[in-house]
Amino acid sequence: MPEPTARTRILLVDDHTLFRESIARLLSREPDLDVVGHCGSIQEGLRALSERPVDLVLLDYDLGQGKGNDFLRLAREAGVEAKMLIVTAGVDPGRAAELIRAGISGIFLKRDSAASLAQSIRDIMAGKVSFERQVFEQAMASVESSRVEPATGALTDRERHVLTSVFEGLANKEIAARLGVSESSVKATIQQLFAKTGVRTRSQLVRIALERYQDELSGS
Repeated sequence: MPEPTARTRILLVDDHTLFRESIARLLSREPDLDVVGHCGSIQEGLRALSERPVDLVLLDYDLGQGKGNDFLRLAREAGVEAKMLIVTAGVDPGRAAELIRAGISGIFLKRDSAASLAQSIRDIMAGKVSFERQVFEQAMASVESSRVEPATGALTDRERHVLTSVFEGLANKEIAARLGVSESSVKATIQQLFAKTGVRTRSQLVRIALERYQDELSGS
């Protein structure tokens, strides 16, 4: 008899009680997702993270008394390694860029369906990132004149195409099919991108590329 699949432990941080209770009920119906808590403020969220293991935080950007990037900063300072998915009614491009730089794994818009949210969580836990293409492109455009670091080396055509596909949330197998190459070739290219940018994860890669390679990717 096969062992049961490990469930993703989720914490909801949103100051709208009805919304987070509804999402908690919906996600708890999924066999691979486990909502271990929900709360409405930065302080409550940080306390919950210190009390129990969490794999992913569903984080509202506007928390009334604070903002999502404040929570992100404090959580990282406290050594929290949980993945972060922003769930918001909307976010302007400049703030989206700030959140990506802070290391989030995705931005989910509240207008989308609960099924889409569950899939975004699964994608992130599988090592992908989850951004709507329009949101990401607008974030890229917002940093065109304020990039803080130069590129450490121009991207090859293969690296540029793979990186653009990573931004779209595609898995290695899907990228390979799109480019007509082997999955091992895609893995090798991603490792080259990790080495070139000095990062270890897809979300970190998105953050660095947003700052350093905006011009090259905008033409993809």
